[in-house]
Amino acid sequence: MVKRARGALLLSLELDRASSQHLSVQLYAGLREIILAGGLMAGDRLPASRALALDLGVSRTTVSEAYERLVSEELIESRVGAGSFVSEALKSARPVKDEAKKRSGKAPSVKPARLSSSIAKASDQFRQRLPHEPRAFTTALPAFDAFPVAQWARQNAKHWRGGRNAVFGYGDPLGYMPLRRAIASHLKANRGISCDPRQIFIVGGAQQAFHLIASVLLNPGDTVWFENPGAIGARNSLVAVGANLVALPIDKYGMQVEVGLRKAPDFRLTFVTPAHQQPLGATMSLERRFALLQAAESADAIIIEDDWDGELRYAGRPMHTLKSVDRSGRVIYVGTFSKTMFPALRLGYFLAPDHLFDTFERVASAFLHEVPSNLQAVVAAFMEEGHFASHIRRMRKIYAERFHVLQDAAGKKLRGLLDIVPADTGLHTVGLLADGFREDEVSAAADARKITVAPINRFCMEPIATKGLVLGFSGIKPQEIVAGIDTLAQVLEDLDAGSPRREPRLAGRAIAASPSTQFLA
Repeated sequence: MVKRARGALLLSLELDRASSQHLSVQLYAGLREIILAGGLMAGDRLPASRALALDLGVSRTTVSEAYERLVSEELIESRVGAGSFVSEALKSARPVKDEAKKRSGKAPSVKPARLSSSIAKASDQFRQRLPHEPRAFTTALPAFDAFPVAQWARQNAKHWRGGRNAVFGYGDPLGYMPLRRAIASHLKANRGISCDPRQIFIVGGAQQAFHLIASVLLNPGDTVWFENPGAIGARNSLVAVGANLVALPIDKYGMQVEVGLRKAPDFRLTFVTPAHQQPLGATMSLERRFALLQAAESADAIIIEDDWDGELRYAGRPMHTLKSVDRSGRVIYVGTFSKTMFPALRLGYFLAPDHLFDTFERVASAFLHEVPSNLQAVVAAFMEEGHFASHIRRMRKIYAERFHVLQDAAGKKLRGLLDIVPADTGLHTVGLLADGFREDEVSAAADARKITVAPINRFCMEPIATKGLVLGFSGIKPQEIVAGIDTLAQVLEDLDAGSPRREPRLAGRAIAASPSTQFLA
């Protein structure tokens, strides 16, 4: 760096005069970055405020304000009659690079941080969750365009006019009681579950519920039955606490309990999505539900029931939850508002059995950070005044319409390439690929065309025979669905052109004609 009597020449500093950030703040941040990066060493003299002001074309007051902030942070020292200098304290505070690194210009090597044994082991098993860019055919996105924003805004405004203590104070770590009561009423009326509101714990989304439940109930190495393919977020939470996941296959009746009894009869916990299997879409039969409850009772195990979108059934009446037929307190029911309302709420809940209530109450009270009470209060009022129920009814109708648009467009454009499996619940469906296509190749080619199709194998712990794509339709308008199908058809046709011609499959025709003959063997 060039030196002169008035101090370092700092012409590399750049100030954006169009920015809303004050010039003195920009100057302070730039000088701070140079000092901490080693561009100015301990004892180096800074330019006089007048000189730097001239160099940068700013007022002397601007420079003085920046210097004052650096002095307050002890990054520079002001010496009367001598000027401003980089603090001598940085000699010991900042690690010195060895000479070899100095000469090579390479950064010094840094030892990797030591991780806990459970996370070090789990990190290799984590699967990145799906991106949520709002485009065809991103999964798990509700219809933002149909959300009743005006009603929501009115509830927010009403809440913020309330008492200061209620608005600004700490909330109950177990959850806002009016919301817990509203959820209990909703579960009784819509999901067949009778419970005391005190059994409901409010958490920051279903993901937090899974991690909390696993942390309380599992030791590293404990066996957990898990659906294959299955929900990525829940899987990551269980892996993080050191669980030994046993992959159980899915057929048209849901999780194959008999396989679990053969592979790992002494399981400690199981995770299931019985209302709408994630991602294949099967509904767990009543026979399988009873078999799972019996297996859990025999093994003294707990079942996590993730009812992630079971409320959004738009064909026929929804089957009651697994929790509603649980008579021995084996099921912990988990729900979320991310799909029924919108994900930014980060609001979920779980229903603890009687014999686990005291345990979860102690744990939650000790260290659980409550979800912001203002959000809970607004959701409670939204539910109490009937807006939530009305919204659910409207979403069921909209999602049914959007699925049928997807199905019709695919029937015209994708026959022989991708067969759409009928859906009657939720935000997505599955398309079965014709022989010869590779899921990952199709997914990558679709992404290059600005559409998202998640390969089924992304959800798998062990390979399965079914090859296909997961297609979300809930968060995009009908015209975008049709345009997305056109693009996907072009992707598949381009890939198909590079492979030997195949005869169109007939299996897909049978699937499309009869929802009961699902693709799961």
